[in-house]
Amino acid sequence: MRNAKRLLRSLSGEAIWPPPVWLMRQAGRYLPEYREVRAKAGDFITLCTNPALAAEVTLQPLRRYGFDAAILFSDILMIPWAMGQPLRFAEGEGPLLEPVTDAAAIAALDPGVVAARAAPIMETVARLRAAMDRDFPETALIGFAGSPFTVACYMVNGRGGGDFPAARLMAHRDPALFAKLIAVLEEATVVYLQAQVAAGAEVLMLFDSWAGLLPPDGFEAWVVAPTQRIVARMKALCPDVPVIGFPRLTGAAMPGYAVRTGIQGVGMDTTMDPTWAARAVAPEIAIQGNLDPLALVAGGRALGDGARRILAAVKGRPAIFNLGHGIVPQTPPEHVAELMAVIRSEG
Repeated sequence: MRNAKRLLRSLSGEAIWPPPVWLMRQAGRYLPEYREVRAKAGDFITLCTNPALAAEVTLQPLRRYGFDAAILFSDILMIPWAMGQPLRFAEGEGPLLEPVTDAAAIAALDPGVVAARAAPIMETVARLRAAMDRDFPETALIGFAGSPFTVACYMVNGRGGGDFPAARLMAHRDPALFAKLIAVLEEATVVYLQAQVAAGAEVLMLFDSWAGLLPPDGFEAWVVAPTQRIVARMKALCPDVPVIGFPRLTGAAMPGYAVRTGIQGVGMDTTMDPTWAARAVAPEIAIQGNLDPLALVAGGRALGDGARRILAAVKGRPAIFNLGHGIVPQTPPEHVAELMAVIRSEG
């Protein structure tokens, strides 16, 4: 029997129309109901690790817009947090970590405790799956992690922002040391993703937001190869769970990444021409994206024309409508409803 969940159909290689839609950061600061829950939680890590609150903010956009997927509300830095790296989120500054700069700091990271430390996040996944089976039975649940290179950027630099020179310098100056960090992150990521699947996630996504910072040899070593190993292990452990990769800002290298890593879906960032991607990416791999988040802020013609260009480009092949990066906080909620109306009118 064919799976009724439209996202899973696309990721199995089916071209369905209109394509399924969900949006990166669809649960977040642009929604007034999210801001109410965030205020109640106090700090961001508390929100991510409170199953009742995290489940609530994950479900909020489904109630408003009827997306084809929910994505677990969490953060890519919960893996280093779970391994013991000190982490806090400062208002106006974003994540702040105690930098990992040497072999001793890497040796102190423990992938073995990730499942136990992240147990509240897995409870969130279980709550979501139960609620969605009851209230949104045709909506898929996406679990996720940051890819090793992107997470390593934050871990070595100690914060977000800029182009992560400390992490890139470590990769150049001491590739053996950087490889140890990547290996630890691979192990932790597999543990973390497997636990999400056991709790009820049906799709997994790997965010490599900073993959485009690397030269070609670094991209192969620190993005493609680790992702390939993670996907192979997840395929062995959870063969029926598709994986979406998002190698942001990698341009013409994206189609090769999609094939070599073994993923079932690949995200297009805002800069990518979807007409080119629809031809360049292997036809069995779903392409996901890629409306400019600021076109969503603008609304009106910018939103409508941008969405229709993407829809025209991907028609006839497996595809998932999304943004080219996450929703920004200043997005009017009514513009998301406007986008959903444009996409559904194509059906």
